[in-house]
Amino acid sequence: MIKHIVLWKLKDSALGATKQENAAKMKQMLEALNGVVPGLAKLEVGIDFSATDASGDIVLYSEFPDRAALDAYQAHPEHQKCVAFVKEVVSERRLVDYEG
Repeated sequence: MIKHIVLWKLKDSALGATKQENAAKMKQMLEALNGVVPGLAKLEVGIDFSATDASGDIVLYSEFPDRAALDAYQAHPEHQKCVAFVKEVVSERRLVDYEG
């Protein structure tokens, strides 16, 4: 099983919306990929509530049966719509992909 985890820090405001509004929209868009992208076994999105200096603002946790499924997810048109929005509202991104 491949685990794909992404952590983002968001801009205070972007696209005429607050950080909180953009976090909520990201969560909705990403979670809508469940059942749409072939090979996506699980996808969860969490919005941080601790708001410390070390915190990210939003995290994605997803699982795929193999690397080919992760690659297909990355290229999927519905995922690419999310990527376009995320690029506009994010100030920092960290990623970990691992087998487990």
